[in-house]
Amino acid sequence: MFTIIENVLTQQEVAEFLDQMQKSVWIEGAKTAGNLAKNVKQNLQLDDENKITKTLSQRLEQRLMQSPDFISKALPNVFYPPKFNLYQDGGFYGAHVDSAVLTHPYNGKSIRADLSATLFLNQPDSYQGGELQIDTGMGVQEIKLKAGDMILYSSGALHQVLPVTAGQRIASFMWIQSLIKNDYQRTLLNQLDESIQGLRQHFGVQSQDTELLQLSELYHNLLRLWSET
Repeated sequence: MFTIIENVLTQQEVAEFLDQMQKSVWIEGAKTAGNLAKNVKQNLQLDDENKITKTLSQRLEQRLMQSPDFISKALPNVFYPPKFNLYQDGGFYGAHVDSAVLTHPYNGKSIRADLSATLFLNQPDSYQGGELQIDTGMGVQEIKLKAGDMILYSSGALHQVLPVTAGQRIASFMWIQSLIKNDYQRTLLNQLDESIQGLRQHFGVQSQDTELLQLSELYHNLLRLWSET
């Protein structure tokens, strides 16, 4: 599965992030890659140990937890702290699959990577190339979003970042362990939640319509049944 979440950050917030990123420290992205991935990875990343990077990472995580659309689609349980990268001068990240299990850098606990996400931080017309190419199992999709928008997709999907031939591609990327491990179950819950929200808007937020209450009951019982916690 993959889905686009628009306006995760406002344009003002994007500008603030970019301004702070210029004050942080960039390192070679290959230093943070696994044994296989480092051979196909050519980019820069913000140093995770830098205070500015940590602040931006925490701010973005908090922002996502305030997004009803993100919560509905991801049903997040644990974040691997968001990171930030930059591609330029032909930089790319060849075809790879994200690690299934990650170690949280702050508490050392294992995190199952159910979902991967890329939040674009500069406008698509400011660079050439740099599309995020995802094999969905039903064909390959190329994603290049406006600044502030996010793509959320299965961590098990084969994907790559195509070479940036001009300009700079700046983004944040992260992994999420969801409350719902199964992609299909998570998608069904999201569809049900969106239907409930649409009906609430149609009938009014304060509506006590019996059918609407029954749908809400169904949603929470399925969440209870399928949740990994």
